[in-house]
Amino acid sequence: MKTIIALLFVCIGYSAYAQTNLNDYKYIIVPKKFNSFKETNEFQTSTLIKYLFNGKGFNVVYDDALPNDLNTNRCLGLLTSLQDDSNLFTTKTIIVLKDCNGNIVFTSMEGTSKAKQFKAAYTESIREAMRSFNDSEYAYNGKSENNEEVTVSFRNDVKKLDEVKVDEISNVESAKVKENGGDSKIVSEEATATTQYYKDNSPVESNIKKVEKETTSFKKVELKKLNVKDIWYAQATNVGFQLVDSTPKVRMNILKSSVDNIFMGKTDTKNGIVYKKEGNWIFEYYENDKLVQEELNIKF
Repeated sequence: MKTIIALLFVCIGYSAYAQTNLNDYKYIIVPKKFNSFKETNEFQTSTLIKYLFNGKGFNVVYDDALPNDLNTNRCLGLLTSLQDDSNLFTTKTIIVLKDCNGNIVFTSMEGTSKAKQFKAAYTESIREAMRSFNDSEYAYNGKSENNEEVTVSFRNDVKKLDEVKVDEISNVESAKVKENGGDSKIVSEEATATTQYYKDNSPVESNIKKVEKETTSFKKVELKKLNVKDIWYAQATNVGFQLVDSTPKVRMNILKSSVDNIFMGKTDTKNGIVYKKEGNWIFEYYENDKLVQEELNIKF
């Protein structure tokens, strides 16, 4: 009987000591990805632990959504880690809280589960481990605000956590951040008896690139030089001129346009425009998708 009473006093003393330590900290920080897992919020462990701490009266935040005072003074919060000692037949978890210097402030009892499904097993074992906080009557005493300010960039920051659900949830949370001088809802959370919802609407960098407007390029222009011996003589027609060589043979017909010295030109194989540029007559047309400028020797 004396042994039992002694153990009871030891447990009560430990509980009071742990409670005092936890009251020294303003926040509980929950990572969105614990070191034991490969995926963000795998088996919904992060959202479950955050919910359970909230239910016990703690002020809980995710590791990539720190409030300003915690972001400036890291010692205001305790970082949660999940110790996973599972084996082939039993899932075993322990909740560990560490301060800004990496010192262990609180270690929970070991939660166990024999469930075969991973999600069910981790849910059961985590809930059992969290029973260590059942008697806590958390009330922040402001002590940690006197600590030296420390700024920390978390190694496992996660920019976006998609929608997730966890069974038996009972509270509703929402968070807003200021952007461009006004409040815009970036993070929203919902927790009910059957559903937990978390969504981060922070802007993410888009991989869509603006399509640059194509500009006309004349790098593919081919210039055919004038053959001075090839003289074409202009003979007037009702709509323009026909150009004949010395044979005489009609080599091209040019039709008048509404602009002086610009004609529509046509040969047996080509269609284009004929215009005067720097004292020379130019026949411009497309050949095999390439713009061609051909000098002409025309006598009017």
